[in-house]
Amino acid sequence: MSLREEFIHWYTYSGLREKLLLSMLAAVLFISVAVALISRYILVSSLTHELEMRGKAIAHSVAERGGSYILDNDIPKLLTLIFDEAKLHQRRYLVSYIFIENSEGELLAHTLTRKLPEVLLSDEITDSDGDAVQLITVNGQDIYDISAPINEGLYRIGTVHVGLDKIHIDSLVGKLRVAFLGFISLVVLITIFFSSWLTRYITKPIVDLTRLSDEISRGNFDIPLKLADENWDTANCPAFTNTDLPCWHFDETAGKDPAEVHRKCASCAFYRKHEGDEVVQLSDSFRNMVWSIKLYRRRLRESEEKYRSLFDSGPDPIFVVDCETSQISDANPRTVELYGYSKDELIGMDFISLGPDHNSDCMRYFNEGGGGCVYFPKLLHYRNGYEPFFVNMHACPISYRGRHSIIIAVTDITELMEKDAQLIQAGKMKSLGEMSAGVAHEINQPLNAIKMGSEYLGMMREGGMEVPKEQFLEVVSEISTQVDRAAEIINTLRSFGRKSDLIEEQVDLNQPVRAVLSILRRQFELDNIRFELKLADDLPTVTAHSNRIQQVIFNLVANARDAIDDCSCPTDSNADRRIIIRSGSDEGLAFVEVEDTGCGIDKEDQHKVFEPFYTTKEAGHGMGLGLAITYGIVKDYGGDIRINSEKEKGTVFRMQFPASGARGGSTI
Repeated sequence: MSLREEFIHWYTYSGLREKLLLSMLAAVLFISVAVALISRYILVSSLTHELEMRGKAIAHSVAERGGSYILDNDIPKLLTLIFDEAKLHQRRYLVSYIFIENSEGELLAHTLTRKLPEVLLSDEITDSDGDAVQLITVNGQDIYDISAPINEGLYRIGTVHVGLDKIHIDSLVGKLRVAFLGFISLVVLITIFFSSWLTRYITKPIVDLTRLSDEISRGNFDIPLKLADENWDTANCPAFTNTDLPCWHFDETAGKDPAEVHRKCASCAFYRKHEGDEVVQLSDSFRNMVWSIKLYRRRLRESEEKYRSLFDSGPDPIFVVDCETSQISDANPRTVELYGYSKDELIGMDFISLGPDHNSDCMRYFNEGGGGCVYFPKLLHYRNGYEPFFVNMHACPISYRGRHSIIIAVTDITELMEKDAQLIQAGKMKSLGEMSAGVAHEINQPLNAIKMGSEYLGMMREGGMEVPKEQFLEVVSEISTQVDRAAEIINTLRSFGRKSDLIEEQVDLNQPVRAVLSILRRQFELDNIRFELKLADDLPTVTAHSNRIQQVIFNLVANARDAIDDCSCPTDSNADRRIIIRSGSDEGLAFVEVEDTGCGIDKEDQHKVFEPFYTTKEAGHGMGLGLAITYGIVKDYGGDIRINSEKEKGTVFRMQFPASGARGGSTI
């Protein structure tokens, strides 16, 4: 890995504080070096130029005063002059030599105590008409040689050379460099100290945020949230100790006048932002957010504990079922008692297996996008060991552990249904009693025919008369027909009087209508009541039980008879005493209508007729349970019963059921 890649790797994985510190130091160093270099260049240039000017000034001073000595050829005074100029004050550290040449280039005088180096007299050192500055090396020493002409009037009589020691100049520059380096070092040290303190101050809120985030990500919300300058106890917050109270942000967002206690919450000591930079305000906002999450988490935990308690202690079995897989995700202890499976066995079990006849309808309803809560009455479920029992089922969609699920509450109604069956059976026995006269008449007719036929054959036998073969066969055939008719009546009575089975079957609604009329028709005709049948031939079957539907038809027909008798008597030949029974299908529903020509029902009483023990009959002529039982039976099979009545114009009861295969739950 190259140095550049190592630096990028280190910079990438360094903390914000190190990045800020490095960035600030780099910026300060860059600026300091740039300023130092520029300053050094300016100062060194100025210093060198100043020294050169001083050298020129010395040269011109010697040239002005030494011209007369050259003309007089007074060499001793000329030497005195250049020695005085070279050794004056600090010049002795700067001036290396001064020598004077005449116009022919002959050396007249110099300040060196040794022989003047040849390099100074060589052709390489050339003078000109004006001042000249050259950097030369004399005996390994760099010298700035400054030459100036010595003029007398218009004539040049000589040249003076002043050598400035470059080492002395460099030493001055070196002192200047050291001063600058010291200044830059001091600036860097101050910058490091200040940057370290500043970056620590800037990154401290971020470090606190990181610490809080790490703790929260571990699920620890019980970390202290108050800042160093605060003395605030969470117990002082009413919303913390009483989660039924809304918190401050509810007060502010409700847009209504808050109660007194809520106004106190709105000025919550905890919720306030410190004045400062954006990072400090971000820290305050994050702390307030954590406080809100902590508060709601506490409320959520309390809510979960409350509903978990209700879930576990509920008197009815409750399941949580995954919609996609139909598997049971959770179940309360009551399910173990009712279904006979352990909880481990129930978890993961296919919910449809508990009620294979009906539970698939529930799952299909929610998988096809059905919403809201749905009620499924009187479903057949099975305990462990395939023991059947009946339940009512409520199902509502929920989200359980991130999955689309439904929560299903089940109520065991087996005992209730048995009592209901007993009540219906008692109603049947009462109906059989009411039908006894008509049944006796129906049975009496074939018995009379049988008796007449048998007596005819007996009389012919006693009289010794021969019965023609044709007559014998006709009498025997008639006796057999009447026996079959009596047997049919008896079978219908036995079927009607049998206790209803709770298992559903496919029923053609025309069949129970014909069965009831086979028993009642003759009796009603004796009361001068005629039946009109308008039964559809292509009626779809419904999921119900024929025996119970017979009970419904019987109750409706019996009520129709009572309504007709209320407004006319059997002997009134002009009265319209009819009962019309229709059947048909409409939009997936199969229906049966029982219409009478009775006196009708008042509108204010129509909504009461299906209430238990409601009756308009005199005392001793009915308990008001017939229509209530009828309503319950129709609802049990997912049907509906409606009433359309007009005073003095009769009543129509219409019961309708979903065709087989189209039955589902009812939305709550």
